Amino acid sequence: MTTATTDLDLLRELEPVAERLLDEHLRKAKAWNPHDYVPWDDGRNFAALGGIDWEPGQSTLSEVAQVAMITNLLTEDNLPSYHREISESFSLDGTWGTWVGRWTAEENRHAIVMRDYLVVTRAVDPVALEAARMQHMTAGVAKPVQGSQFLRTVAYVTLQELATRISHRNTGAACDEPIAERMLQRIAADENLHMIFYRNMSAAALDLMPNAMLRAITGVVTQFQMPGLTQPSFRRNAVLLAKHGIYDLRQHLDVVVRPVLRAWDVFERTDLSGDGERARDELHDYLEDLEGRARRFEEQRERAAARRADGATASS
Repeated sequence: MTTATTDLDLLRELEPVAERLLDEHLRKAKAWNPHDYVPWDDGRNFAALGGIDWEPGQSTLSEVAQVAMITNLLTEDNLPSYHREISESFSLDGTWGTWVGRWTAEENRHAIVMRDYLVVTRAVDPVALEAARMQHMTAGVAKPVQGSQFLRTVAYVTLQELATRISHRNTGAACDEPIAERMLQRIAADENLHMIFYRNMSAAALDLMPNAMLRAITGVVTQFQMPGLTQPSFRRNAVLLAKHGIYDLRQHLDVVVRPVLRAWDVFERTDLSGDGERARDELHDYLEDLEGRARRFEEQRERAAARRADGATASS
């Protein structure tokens, strides 16, 4: 296809692929109910209904687990913004509309079950959580501004879904609580299936328009930001979570970016030319830089851990 190809042309050309991938998704997806992952017996009324409002001592989660749960929930909360972006990129007609609706319904369960769990178990301050939800959803998400919106969106959500899967699974482990871990593993399984749909759709787009798609991939990888960027205190919280291994540069590079690029055969392709080859060179250079930054972060984290250990030994 030529560089003059529009997103509408892409949608028409790729709709048979979308139909096949949707059928595969529906065969693999497992039905589950949010209420089955919430310990309702732990619940009690808040002051508005004659009970007791939240106090910090009621939470059994560590600070890191609380921050991770809040960050992940607020990310899931912004579903209306994601639905809008996906529907504008994919359309709501035919198979595309069916996928957008199904994906939205599945994602909505994540916010439902996480909020119910956190409120029932009093794991975090529900008033602060609601205030953060209002702020984050009002801010929305940033839109891609260069090139095909469809190509950039499908490349971005491939990485984002996988990154979110990793974050959920690591958050479950950090909670050190079996119900929370089981709940977040269930959510992560959904995210993995979503990633597979978008990864395979991206692969089809790459075969169809290799140069344009490689440019989109390079733009997404080099400018990647997690969808929770507009959350209150997101950058500070992201640093805390990286320090504790919830989601860090090494995981982003080795568990998210590199596996996806391998699945797309980005560095083995022979169908690139011109801007596509230049984009691949830029991507290679960026990955080299990211490797250096990941290594430096790991070294800094190890030195900080050693200093804490030395301090604990000296004080004992």
